[in-house]
Amino acid sequence: MGGIAAIARQAGHRVTGCDANAYPPMSEQLAGLGIQLIEGYGAGQLHLAPELWVVGNVITRGNPLLEAILDRGDRYQSGPQWLAEQVLASKWVLAVAGTHGKTTASSMLAWILESAGRSPGFLIGGVAPDLKVSARSGAGECFVIEADEYDTAYFDKRSKFVHYRARTAVLNNLEFDHADIFGDLAAIERQFHHFVRTVPGSGRILVNARDAALKRVLAQGCWTPVEEFGGPAGWEAGPQDEDGGFEVAWQGRVLGQVRWTMAGEFNRLNALAAISAARHAGVEPAAALQALSRFQGVRRRLELRGTVRGIRVYDDFAHHPTAFRETIAGLRQRHRAGRILAVFEPRSSTLKRGVHKDALPGSFAGADRVYIHNAGLAWDAAAVFAPLGPRARCEADVPALVAAIAADARDGDHVLVMSNGGFGGIHQQLLAALHRS
Repeated sequence: MGGIAAIARQAGHRVTGCDANAYPPMSEQLAGLGIQLIEGYGAGQLHLAPELWVVGNVITRGNPLLEAILDRGDRYQSGPQWLAEQVLASKWVLAVAGTHGKTTASSMLAWILESAGRSPGFLIGGVAPDLKVSARSGAGECFVIEADEYDTAYFDKRSKFVHYRARTAVLNNLEFDHADIFGDLAAIERQFHHFVRTVPGSGRILVNARDAALKRVLAQGCWTPVEEFGGPAGWEAGPQDEDGGFEVAWQGRVLGQVRWTMAGEFNRLNALAAISAARHAGVEPAAALQALSRFQGVRRRLELRGTVRGIRVYDDFAHHPTAFRETIAGLRQRHRAGRILAVFEPRSSTLKRGVHKDALPGSFAGADRVYIHNAGLAWDAAAVFAPLGPRARCEADVPALVAAIAADARDGDHVLVMSNGGFGGIHQQLLAALHRS
C-alpha cells in the first residue's frame, strides 16, 4: 500500500494514509514524498473528504474508519483495482508470481529494463539498492509488478494478481502457503489458473519447468504461448563457479555468462525468469546478462547486516521450509568455511499454525546450530526440532535468544536470521551483544 501511495503521489494526486503502526523506513519514505500519514483508524478522518478511499487487504469489517466510510456511502476501491485502472491499463505489464523469489526476480527484471534504457515502472515488495525505491510509475511503457496470490480486500477475495492484466507472466514456483486463506495447495493452483486466464494470446507465460504444481495449473487450460526455464527445452543455468559466474543457455545454446556475488540455485532460476521475461519485452539476452552481472541483490535477502569479531550477521526474509533450506544452501555455497548459526522466527500465519512443522527439521539440516523463537505458536517447537538434538535451542524471549547466540558464536561463524518481520530488532541486538562479549 505504501508503494501504491507513492505511485499515486507521483501521478500528481494529493495522498494521505493511515495505519495502526507506522514505522521506518516506509513512514520516512512516505513523509519524504509529502504524504501525510495518520496513526490509527479513527472515524474523524472522514473530514479529509477524499475523492476515493483505497482500502488495503489488512482492513476488516469493524474497523472504525471503514465503518464510517460505509455508513456515509463514500467511494472506495482496493489497492490492486486502483492500480490496474489508473496505471496498469496503459502499460505493458510484466508480472512475477510464485511462492518464492517474487521480490528478487521482479527486482532483477526491473533492473534489466532500467539498464536497457526502458525506464520501467515497478511495484515490488522490497528495495533493491540498484533501483533505490520499491515503487515508481515509470516513464516507459513497461511496468514490473510482484504478483501476489494473497486476497485483494475484505470485499474482494480474488487473488491480487488477477487485477493486473499481465502481458508477460512469470510463474516462478508454487507450494502451499497462506494457510489463513487457502485450504490446500489445490486452492492456490486454482487461483494461479485464474491468473493464467487473464494473459492474452499475444502475451507470454514463462514457467519453471521443474515445478509439478505449475504443470497442473497449465493443464487446467492455457491460451498463451509458454516458454520454460530451468529445463532443457528452454532456458538453463549452468553451475556456479568459485568466482560467482554461471553460463546461461537457450535451448542448449550457450548465450553468455552472468558474473555476480549472489549465491544459490534459486537465484539462478530467478535470473532465468528475469532474462526470459525481459526478452519478451524486447531486451536482448546479452544486455540482460550484462545487467545482472551488476545486480547488487535485494535488501533482506541474505543481506549482511554487520560483522563483529569475525562473526557475520545476515538478515533474510525466508518464511517457508523450502526457502530456509535453499537460503542455508546458498550461504554455504558462498562461504565454505565457518559454521552457520540459523536463527528462526515462525512469524507467518502458516508457520504459527504448524502447517509445515514436520518439514522444518529437514529444512534446517544444513545449519550447524538452530535457534528458534517459540513464542505464540500452536505447536511444540522443542518436540518438532528434537531430531536435531543439541544443535537446536528454543527460547520464548528475544533477549534470551540473543544471549544464547552471542555466547555460542565464534570467529568465522555466519549468523543467519530468518523472519518475514522485524523479529524485535534482533539483528542490532545481536551485533551489540557480540560487541560486548
